[in-house]
Amino acid sequence: MKRRTLPVAAAFAAAATLMLTACGGGDDKSGDSDRIAGTDQGTEKPSKSAAPSGAPAEDKPDGVDVSLPADMNLVFDWEKPKNKNEAAAMDDAANYVRAIYHGVDKRTSKVSAVTAYSTGGGLSYAQTQIDDRVDGGWTATGTRRHYQATTRSATNGTSVEVAFCVDSSKFYGKEIKTEKVLKSKPSIADYDHFKIIMVKVPTGDGLWQASKVFVETKAAKCR
Repeated sequence: MKRRTLPVAAAFAAAATLMLTACGGGDDKSGDSDRIAGTDQGTEKPSKSAAPSGAPAEDKPDGVDVSLPADMNLVFDWEKPKNKNEAAAMDDAANYVRAIYHGVDKRTSKVSAVTAYSTGGGLSYAQTQIDDRVDGGWTATGTRRHYQATTRSATNGTSVEVAFCVDSSKFYGKEIKTEKVLKSKPSIADYDHFKIIMVKVPTGDGLWQASKVFVETKAAKCR
């Protein structure tokens, strides 16, 4: 499985499950609020997606389709660390976020990208985010910015925490049937701080998966 470099960064933390509200200005952006992060930490072998051969190369890191529609823009405004493992974990933390919104766009949590880039609690979290939007008849539109990223490695070298801020002030829920974009006034609710525990897949492919997700909502430090 060929690796490719993506512009991403991260950090390392503890254990507790936090709740995320978010994606777009205000407290009531229906269809685009994140829920509870999972707590299990296992490792499942990822499967590659059958992405169309004509898809842009940048949409298929590791051969996995994480493509997004033109109106769904995820910006990763950070730099990778020099540590090789941390850099790879950061790349795949970004791919994990892309995988979630790829599933939202495809209207199913069973896309290969989700199982490729997550496991345990991270997989549960991703599936919940996608399923809630599908069940509610929502998708997302606009720009979601990820920034102020840091990383920290576990002593065993197989776990890295990727931490970063998210600005969803220009990222909105959108009704599937009517295509109505749900906007509200910008507020502190648009800012969240994520910590994602990435674990190395023991296959020699260099792939990392999100195993746990912790979110601080209304994060003033990200504003």
